[in-house]
Amino acid sequence: MNNKKVKKKPASLAGAPERRKKLEETEIQQVVNHYFYTKGLTLEKIKKDAKKKKIIYSRFTRPARQLLTLAGSTQKAIKALDTVAAWANSRKLDYAIETVFKKWLELDRLKPKEIVKKPYFQGDLLVWSGAKRKWYVISKDGDWLEFAGRDDEVEWRIIK
Repeated sequence: MNNKKVKKKPASLAGAPERRKKLEETEIQQVVNHYFYTKGLTLEKIKKDAKKKKIIYSRFTRPARQLLTLAGSTQKAIKALDTVAAWANSRKLDYAIETVFKKWLELDRLKPKEIVKKPYFQGDLLVWSGAKRKWYVISKDGDWLEFAGRDDEVEWRIIK
């Protein structure tokens, strides 16, 4: 007969790692994680930064719960986050989950900033004259010269 005592785990802890793996993300976790995804972080990066105390994950759970209450579903909350993220990123603004609350009434009107492209010819700006219906090149000296080149010589640059 074996006299070794076997230490039994309490029923609440038995199989806990297996259950944790099986559990999917809660709705609050989905919203918080999606917020970090819109910021450009991966799940592994979030976990690593949370361990290093760079990200205090619990700070984002209350706003996520409030957003879920306001939106009514996870899909609507995530869609609202995406809208605000696109709007803020196009204007080079920082945003938080709370920004969605502030912009909630105008979500349907939030649009990303349009990309403005300006025409250039050999490094000089081109300007369209509506009155004369012609393109003009503004030289470095400030002179307005009539554009006589071809369309394929025009370079379109994105202005930030």
